[in-house]
Amino acid sequence: MGGIRKEAIYAGTPVSRGIVFAPVHVMARGFSAPEVHPIANVTRETERFRDALSRTKRQLEGLQEHMESLSGNEEGRIFEAHMLVLEDPVVLKGVPKAIEDRRQNAEYCFYAVMQNQLESMRRIPDPFFRDRTTDIEDVCQRVLRNFDTEHEEPAPDEPDHQHLLVAYDLSPSTTAAMDRHQVLGFATERGSITSHTAILARSLGIPAVVGLRNAVFNLHALDPCILDGYEGKLISNPTPETVRKYRELEEQHQLRRAELDKLRDLEAATTDGHSITLSANIEFEHELDLVDRSGAEGVGLFRTEFFLLENEECPDEEKQAALYSRVAKRVSPSEVIFRTLDAGGDKVPGEPLSEPEPNPFLGWRGIRFSLDRQDLFKEQLRAILRAGTSGRVGLMFPLISGVGEVRQAKSLLSECMDELTERGVEFNREISVGAMIEVPSAAMVAADIAAEVDFLSIGTNDLVQYTVAVDRVNPRVAKLYRSAHPGIIRLIKTIIEGANQHRIWTGVCGEMAGDLTLLPLLIGLGVDELSVGAPLVPLVKQAVRLLDFEECSALAKQCLEASETRQIVQLCSKAAATTYPELLQEASGGASAPSFAAHPA
Repeated sequence: MGGIRKEAIYAGTPVSRGIVFAPVHVMARGFSAPEVHPIANVTRETERFRDALSRTKRQLEGLQEHMESLSGNEEGRIFEAHMLVLEDPVVLKGVPKAIEDRRQNAEYCFYAVMQNQLESMRRIPDPFFRDRTTDIEDVCQRVLRNFDTEHEEPAPDEPDHQHLLVAYDLSPSTTAAMDRHQVLGFATERGSITSHTAILARSLGIPAVVGLRNAVFNLHALDPCILDGYEGKLISNPTPETVRKYRELEEQHQLRRAELDKLRDLEAATTDGHSITLSANIEFEHELDLVDRSGAEGVGLFRTEFFLLENEECPDEEKQAALYSRVAKRVSPSEVIFRTLDAGGDKVPGEPLSEPEPNPFLGWRGIRFSLDRQDLFKEQLRAILRAGTSGRVGLMFPLISGVGEVRQAKSLLSECMDELTERGVEFNREISVGAMIEVPSAAMVAADIAAEVDFLSIGTNDLVQYTVAVDRVNPRVAKLYRSAHPGIIRLIKTIIEGANQHRIWTGVCGEMAGDLTLLPLLIGLGVDELSVGAPLVPLVKQAVRLLDFEECSALAKQCLEASETRQIVQLCSKAAATTYPELLQEASGGASAPSFAAHPA
């Protein structure tokens, strides 16, 4: 029943390039994973499981009696429901079978069986059944503690060795907090190529795959695995032949990366001399090492919300100014552009919402939150102004929907300058000010907005989402998320023309900027700047250096006349494949893959 396990392949969606060899660590939702180890005595482990159930049942009976003596029968019945979990055939039959099949300790087999049960319940549309998962998680945690009569606390979530992390889902904050020395890569059952977690993985250079099926339940802890962040595969218990194949692939990728590294100090210019500013998107100070190595021309997007929201209290002006100044000094003589707080409606600094917003994407977020909470907004604006004395600094306002918001934000910026002057605090009055164009209304009045600012930055992730009315992380409609939709291409052209009217530059800082398939189109449309995750900078730079601007312009004209997404994708794919086939191969599976742009309209 036990013995050597066969190779298994789990297919998903690649979101961050790289190949990793490491043992797997499984982290599921609800309760902590216990330690895992092989066993020799199945009978003894089965007895340990039954003993843990018995202890749990006695505890629940005691809690029920105590509650009934205090409040009556109704409240005590809560624990009757908890005890039914212990009598479920899935538990009584499934765990002993898992112990026998997996030959692993009882507590880990119990954990694996219950996680599978919980994930099935979470997918049931009926909210009653979904809500019951909380009760089951509570019982499971209690059972796990009862395997160990000496210790009350469950085993820690993360092992102290290098591993591949596999989880049902990961939040952006969890991804950001990963120990890169221990977590070599990750894979999840949920997620999409444009989710915030995927974006972070690419920015941090962590190989990642999302959209795996049944991996959390079927994988055995510590199984040797290979993560293929190019094709989107997780391979458990690989054969020697598979290992040899992936070792050769990794060696080839390393050679290609070494060639790309030679471009570090070269200009991002087309073969006929058209220059593009190529900068990096980051959210953490420590990513500046990646920026330095990438050859990026500064930072085109510094996402400040991770710094502002990582603790319960928002950092004050002094702490913000200190961080922004360090970043500006480090990036100098190039420019760093700080995006002001882009908090969503589900999380704002210093004040948890009394109830969640029904639709955070259309709610209290971005510049709307900042203009309503002017105390926090002005604190951040003053900090950015002060950082302007340490290097070249710009700022941009997120989720602008019209020129009125820009004027109101600029008025507050002017007030901040007066306040700093009155306080005698040194600052830079000449920092550049930009607006992010992420919603169709802003795109349509781009010329009016351009008259008020120094640059426009197109956030294509949200622009696509709002224009085609698709939640990019919803698996039911994610296939409709089309970066190459004709409406998107025409909106981008409208934005660029609006900026050109007032002789200011236009950049793209969304995921589309790093899509090698659509790169010839963006250049042909007249984009001046591209800001991508630091690990992608060498790939994009080499692609730019192989393109011809006149040919890109002709391509853009054809795409602007196209009526269907598939036509645009075909035109761009042909141009990219003709110009840099090897780069497309290197990028396949990362942000530059055409997979999320290539759906027919």
